[in-house]
Parts: sequence; structure tokens; C-alpha cells
Amino acid sequence: MTISEKLHAIGRPLLQAQLEHPTVAGIGRGDLAEPVFRSWLEQDYLFLLDYVRVFARLAWQAPDGHLGDLVDLAHTTYHDELSLHRSMSAGFGADLDGAVKGPACAAYTAFLLESAGSYGEGLAALYPCMWGYSSLGRILAQNPPDEPRYRAWVDTYADPGFEALTVRIARMIDEAAPDRERAEALFAEGMAHELAFWDVP
Repeated sequence: MTISEKLHAIGRPLLQAQLEHPTVAGIGRGDLAEPVFRSWLEQDYLFLLDYVRVFARLAWQAPDGHLGDLVDLAHTTYHDELSLHRSMSAGFGADLDGAVKGPACAAYTAFLLESAGSYGEGLAALYPCMWGYSSLGRILAQNPPDEPRYRAWVDTYADPGFEALTVRIARMIDEAAPDRERAEALFAEGMAHELAFWDVP
């Protein structure tokens, strides 16, 4: 079993906990209360700004074969994911520029930025976000919500292009070959942060 395959095995029950979370379930049904999604949107916008910084920090350490991937991931996150948040912000009355990190966002970004000090470990720590959202998108797309704004969210993370980026990160983790126990612990910690993040302020 490769490192990434073991991470998937660890992550599946934790992913199920996310699917059952009221915020995710509400998005999936299309009936999540707007103030909840507005708060999530603001927090995730702040998270993604630091997620780009995590990719940049890892790119500085990356072997030549991984450098382009990390630059591409930083670019995609900054231009595509953040653009989604900006486009959705008006419809939910979100104040992206005035938002302040809540405890879950602050704890998660601090964890990621610290973990990115080590290349292989940093990849394992950031993988829960990529793998989790790709998996959530794919599962929710099997019965997508009718509400168009939530449908747009699901479609973004169910996109095959996003899944391809996730697969590439898995390969990069295997190629970087971090200590298995450390990678598993960081991945599990990242998944715990992912779950906590849905408890929006």
C-alpha cells in the first residue's frame, strides 16, 4: 500500500463525518441557511489566501519535477477558487475584504504553514483539503442540489480538473516519501481541522 493509499484509508471515515455535518448536508440539499454559508464563504476565502502561501512555501523546497505542479496549484487556487468565492460573495452578502479569521480558520492555517516547513510533511498536511473537497464534490454531485448557488459550489469541486489536481498531489506525496507515521499523523490532524472548519462562526 502506498502512502497516499494509506491516507485514503485513514480519511474515509473522517470524510463520512464531514458528509454528515449539518453545513455540508445543507449545501448538498441546497437549503443551508444563508448566514451560515456567508460565514463559511468569508472564512474559506481567508483560508485559501494562506493555502496559496503554503503552496508557495513548498514550491521553494520542491524538487524540479514537482515545482511546476506547485506553481500551477498556487495559480489555480488563487485565480479559480478565490474567483468562485468572489463571484458568490455578492449573492450571500459576504464581506470578504472585511472578514476576520475565526478560531478554526486561524488554527488550521497555522498548522498548514508550520507543516510546510518540511516538504514531504507539508504535502501530507495539505492533502486533506484537496482530497476532501474533491471527494465531497464527487459524492454530492451524484444528487446535486437544485438551488443554483449551491449547485455551483458542488460543480466546482466535482470538476474532473480538480480531481486531477488531487491525484497529482497524491503522487507527489508518494514520490516525496515522507516518514509514514508522521505523514499519517499530519493527514489525520488535517482532516480534523477540515471537520472543525465546517463549524462556522
